Amino acid sequence: MKIQAAVVDAPGMTPAIRQLRIDAPRPDEVLVRIHAAGICHTDMVLRDGHLPLTFPAVLGHEGAGIVEQVGAEVHGLFPGDRVVLSFRSCGTCPSCTDHAPAYCHQFVPLNFDGRRTDGSHKLFDDQQGVSGNVFGQSCFASHVLAYADNVIRVEADVPFHLLAPLGCGIQTGVGTVLEALKVRRGERIAILGAGGVGLAAVMAARIAQAGLIAVIDRHDTRQQLAKSVGATCTSANVGDLPGDFDHIIDTTGVIDLAATAAQKLAIRGTLALVGAYPPVESIAIGPAFLMSAGRRIIGVIEGSVEPKKFVPRLAQMVETGALPIDRLVQCYPFDQIVEAIADSESGRVVKPVLTF
Repeated sequence: MKIQAAVVDAPGMTPAIRQLRIDAPRPDEVLVRIHAAGICHTDMVLRDGHLPLTFPAVLGHEGAGIVEQVGAEVHGLFPGDRVVLSFRSCGTCPSCTDHAPAYCHQFVPLNFDGRRTDGSHKLFDDQQGVSGNVFGQSCFASHVLAYADNVIRVEADVPFHLLAPLGCGIQTGVGTVLEALKVRRGERIAILGAGGVGLAAVMAARIAQAGLIAVIDRHDTRQQLAKSVGATCTSANVGDLPGDFDHIIDTTGVIDLAATAAQKLAIRGTLALVGAYPPVESIAIGPAFLMSAGRRIIGVIEGSVEPKKFVPRLAQMVETGALPIDRLVQCYPFDQIVEAIADSESGRVVKPVLTF
């Protein structure tokens, strides 16, 4: 079958839309026609060669669409189902069996390799294989082959351009607040960075009825947007934050900012690291400061959620208006993918979504 896909030929290159051939679904695979695909910072990390992805490759890991075919071993999904695509997990390792699939022991090969686990390709350009298995989907394409474990049926009456971001960025921000930190009514929370993940965390903090919701961001427009979705105070400077906090979430990946903000942790407070951090850097926080008051630092991947259970909840929140992510999203036709990526990287748009 021939499809349209945005191909990155080498690290750092601009994607180009080309016609590719997609393999027939194997027994454990699901063919999905993509209707919308969110653009996430992780796509840019992959594009620039900072993760173990083989090129040429098709990126994209926030897909939403309609099931067209299911393999013989796939149960619970049917042609015509409206679905959201999320990350893959093995289902059998200690993390997966403990309902923590975001920490799957096979997360890297299942989500970043670009090929099936047997080394075969799903996509082909003439006779050359193209990596098309990013997060088990590679959804910057008209069609994808995904899997039963990362395809989530959604019944909520929500348009595809608002469903697509739920599979990664939005579930990361909301899940960090509601699942990883379990923020309670009246608790004080600070969120570093007002991008898609940070603003989703703001919305979740409002849902959790946090007492103070503070946001740090350099840009006044982002501060104003944060206030419109639930922030009670904003600033460009961590030092301006009032008092101590039960929870601090860093979405920026800026080590020095996270370390400075950590000094405002209350007794038994928690710093959640959610950003993309350089692997060679370390964070300077005194062990006595942590130990003496029961403070904690935790890492959070994908909001520590089970997507099969959490994404339908997110869709219901969007449907009822509790999660107004429409204020973050700007749609672009698929053939404007280069512009959409540029607007994401410049910060002009919080959450670009490609539509097909």
